[in-house]
Amino acid sequence: MSIHPTAIVHPAARLGREVVIGPYSIVGEHVEIGDRTVIGPHVVIDGHTRMGTDNRIFQFCSIGEIPQDKKYSGEPTRLEIGDRNTIREFCTFNCGTAQDVGVTRLGDDNWIMAYVHLAHDCQVGNQTIFANNTQLAGHVRVGDWAILGGFTVAHQFVRIGAHSFTAMGTILLQDLPPFVTAAGNPAEPRGINAEGLKRRGYSAAAIAAIKRAFKTLYKSGMKLEEARATIGADAAAVPELALLANFLDGPGRGIIR
Repeated sequence: MSIHPTAIVHPAARLGREVVIGPYSIVGEHVEIGDRTVIGPHVVIDGHTRMGTDNRIFQFCSIGEIPQDKKYSGEPTRLEIGDRNTIREFCTFNCGTAQDVGVTRLGDDNWIMAYVHLAHDCQVGNQTIFANNTQLAGHVRVGDWAILGGFTVAHQFVRIGAHSFTAMGTILLQDLPPFVTAAGNPAEPRGINAEGLKRRGYSAAAIAAIKRAFKTLYKSGMKLEEARATIGADAAAVPELALLANFLDGPGRGIIR
């Protein structure tokens, strides 16, 4: 373990093996940091925060502070961060609230660039990329492998599906389905993330089926209920479509159209 002499680490904080704490960083009483995690200089980690192994947090981040929610009244809500995440400069991650599940979560192997905000009760999966200044309001859900372009903003309670992709400056006021690419203010669907799916091992047949599902959802003229039923039926023959079908059946703010 390596703790810089200028860092302030509460005696009750739990630090794993080979943890590095940089100059002038502060680690609070209820914090748990896993093995081989590196905390840069001028980082504040507070609240009931638990992070796993092999994370790297760069300078000037605020991790685990109380939520920016007027209803919060001191409940011991949490922030949980998984393994092997990179969190760049000036990020702010808040704990959850009692009005939701009480915990904000970031999964494993995420690449979080500078000035990203995760508000209270956000649930972020694995292998995501958030470019600079991505801003998530409270209660947002983000699926695995989603890529959010710089200055993407998501309204509270929005769901962002797995393997989706947003262009720079996208404003999400409604849900973004899995596989779909979006751009604009407000966001509009533009196609599917075909290149990303190829890189992740999706077959040509599966990608073709996802393209057909996109056309069913957005180009066929069907009402949403009809498109949902058609995609659900197609998922019986193409298992990859189950991710989209289940998303469309789930609760949310309605999908971008």
